Amino acid sequence: METIKTNNFQKAVRITLSLFMIFAGIGHLTFSRAEFLAQVPDWVPLGKDFIVLASGVVEMLLGLALFFRRQQIPRIGLLLGIFFLLVFPGNIAQYLNGTDAFGLDTDVMRLIRLFFQPILIFCALWSTGAIAFLRMKKKHS
Repeated sequence: METIKTNNFQKAVRITLSLFMIFAGIGHLTFSRAEFLAQVPDWVPLGKDFIVLASGVVEMLLGLALFFRRQQIPRIGLLLGIFFLLVFPGNIAQYLNGTDAFGLDTDVMRLIRLFFQPILIFCALWSTGAIAFLRMKKKHS
């Protein structure tokens, strides 16, 4: 696999995302479980507790992979971007249902949060070199 070079600012963002993912994953399994349960939309066909636990494990694995799987970082960035996209319906459901969680106790605060998800997706793709990786793959296709 060809290596994608990232600058120091990208690395700092990637490390921050990694720590955030590990912390959030631990929160899914422990101290923030109730808040995460409140975000799972009712239309999800699997049990809410399963979704919260499974997504917490995935978050921790992605966070750890950003640290330890250096040769795979662009691919991990793609997976992280996809993960952030997949959990976005939970944020939308929190807004539409007026669910209080994580200090988001007004419709305005819940709405503002929705605008940060695309930024989070971009940060995952940019900080890992995934955008450059996709461009490179497209050129060689």
